[in-house]
Amino acid sequence: MPSAPLVRIATPADRGALQTLYRQLVDDDRVNVTTSQIEALAQDTRTRLFVADVDGMVRGTVIVTVCPDAMYADQPFAVIENIVVDTQCRGSGVGRALLCEVERFCLAQHCSKMMLLSSVARAEAHRFFERSGFAGDIKRGFVKYRRQFAPTV
Repeated sequence: MPSAPLVRIATPADRGALQTLYRQLVDDDRVNVTTSQIEALAQDTRTRLFVADVDGMVRGTVIVTVCPDAMYADQPFAVIENIVVDTQCRGSGVGRALLCEVERFCLAQHCSKMMLLSSVARAEAHRFFERSGFAGDIKRGFVKYRRQFAPTV
């Protein structure tokens, strides 16, 4: 029986595992995890790149960034992105452990809310997010990718 997930901040040694997890999330050959970017994120006080370690293997990851906000004075909000659990470990508590750690981080930062986007096709993930306390029927998310940005004039 596997051990409970240990959630920790990612290190450069996790590069390969992160690359593999992200490729499970998106089928994109351009996914390119670098040790320098992992190091940069570790130095950013408003961002946490977490991994869930189970018996010495990285089995999940999530990144959270705290964004300053003018609306509520010194109360920022958080954006959660790229949450992925290894396909072999889904339903084993890895995702729950990751989101619990994200929530602890956001509470410590006095965030007013946490937001995340999820592909419309990921119905199972949506059910997980709702079980974790996220409301999927209150707001609507919109995305514009770089390839759609207007060229500079």
